[in-house]
Amino acid sequence: MEISGIISAVVIGIVIGVLGRLVVPGRQRIGILLTIVVGIVAALIGSAIAAALGVADTRGVDWIEWLIQIGLAALGVAALDGTRARQRR
Repeated sequence: MEISGIISAVVIGIVIGVLGRLVVPGRQRIGILLTIVVGIVAALIGSAIAAALGVADTRGVDWIEWLIQIGLAALGVAALDGTRARQRR
């Protein structure tokens, strides 16, 4: 992966993390930095899953890839929020 790919993964990860956080209902008890990290990881894993399914490169906007990434980010945010909530009890 080239440096431009890494930079685009970070930028897309920020967007994916925020969208994933918006999808999860209620208040999340994780910081924005952790949300961005979850988004970056979700973007990278989502891209790999989309490539494996053969939907990573389509004509126009890759909606299926975005949905996979946002879903993974929402799962990550919810999982971390649940973990943080249990630690505070």
